[in-house]
Amino acid sequence: MRKYERFSRRSFLDRTAFLSGAGMIVPTVIPGSVLGEAGSSGPSEKVRVGLIGCGGMGQANLANTAQHPEVTVAAAADPWQSRLDAVLKKYPGCKGFKDYRELLDQKDVDAVIIASPPHWHCLHAIHACEAGKDIYLQKPMTLHLGESLAVRNAVKRHNRISQIGTQIHASENYRRVVEKIRGGFIGQVSVVRTFNVMNQGPEGVGHDPGTPCPPDLNWELWIGPAPMRPYNRILASSSYYHCSWMDYSGGWTPGMAPHIIDLPIWALDLKYPLRVHCSGGRYIIRDDGDAPDVQEILWQYPNLTMTWMCNLVNSYGFDLHGKPVPQRRLGIYFHGVDGTLYANYTMHQVVPEGDRMKDREPPPPSIPPSPGHELEWINCVKTREQPSCSVFYHVRVDIPIVLGNLAYRLGRSLNFDPEKEQIIGDEEAARLAIPVYRKPWRFPEEYLKG
Repeated sequence: MRKYERFSRRSFLDRTAFLSGAGMIVPTVIPGSVLGEAGSSGPSEKVRVGLIGCGGMGQANLANTAQHPEVTVAAAADPWQSRLDAVLKKYPGCKGFKDYRELLDQKDVDAVIIASPPHWHCLHAIHACEAGKDIYLQKPMTLHLGESLAVRNAVKRHNRISQIGTQIHASENYRRVVEKIRGGFIGQVSVVRTFNVMNQGPEGVGHDPGTPCPPDLNWELWIGPAPMRPYNRILASSSYYHCSWMDYSGGWTPGMAPHIIDLPIWALDLKYPLRVHCSGGRYIIRDDGDAPDVQEILWQYPNLTMTWMCNLVNSYGFDLHGKPVPQRRLGIYFHGVDGTLYANYTMHQVVPEGDRMKDREPPPPSIPPSPGHELEWINCVKTREQPSCSVFYHVRVDIPIVLGNLAYRLGRSLNFDPEKEQIIGDEEAARLAIPVYRKPWRFPEEYLKG
């Protein structure tokens, strides 16, 4: 029995049937898969990829990955049979499973894309590492500080290759911004402001009138380690709608901030924040969800302050506003002593501070282009080098976000020790930073230490 099999699938399926009837519906050791051991593919063979979570994002990641000439799609898993069938139909020879643990048992799977709902990310990633699979893990990486550290440590302990699914990191626009900031083009930066806004109106994502759980969806398995609740059609729909529920996505901040604060963390080589404050609430929206419709976070770094603004009920985007109609907008402002650079996914612009930038030329392009976020991951699976957004980098993006959500939950600021990777001076916060999973699932505390 593999380490990740905490209880048998047979007992799990028996328990699921009962509940349904009740209506509760950077490595230093080269792994054997590279050397071609024990049924694993060698470096000259195809990388056999599996998919856990067959929704829209997972299918998009898989399609991008399958473009690599040395990839074959070997398996897919999803507790929703119709979503699983969509993948099986597209990739002949792909084996399908409702239970992800059966996929991880397959010796002809070398690497997995994990695009399940966020509350599953920690267990799916760690169990994949324990099974000897490299991982492409969709954002948000995790929802809790303990999960962030555990996933990072599991990748390290099992010598796996990892990439977090912040695809915009591969863009040419982000590269040009990083070059300008690192080259001192706008002078020393002391403040960064980031935001993601939209306007869902008071109705939010709406109300499910009590839609019965589809007969081909194993709701018990979909919920997994999160708190059990009745099936909700809106919650189950897609990652967009997950963001309205805290227990299953953490809200829109984990949903979008990984893409956006990634740019300043990359450009300024930020480590961990020293202090985190969060304010906000559910002020206007009245739908089935419970996530805040306004959330603002302030992160204190050495010699720099960074802010995050998330608004679901007003879509004004400042200089990035564009046409005066409601739509989703996002952006990053770098405030330097000589000028301000603001950017979104596809553009950036510099506004000088008077003549302080007179005759200053931007640095020439120096960061090589990406082959594509997923293709970079596959290349690294072959070479055994960690990709640009491995867990060892992305933990610096994930931890500020999970600390911000914890500060929101507690209603007070948190102090963080970057060296010890611990919340300090707040025993309750330190305790709540480690999640308690719904039985029979168990949080793998053995990975809290590196």
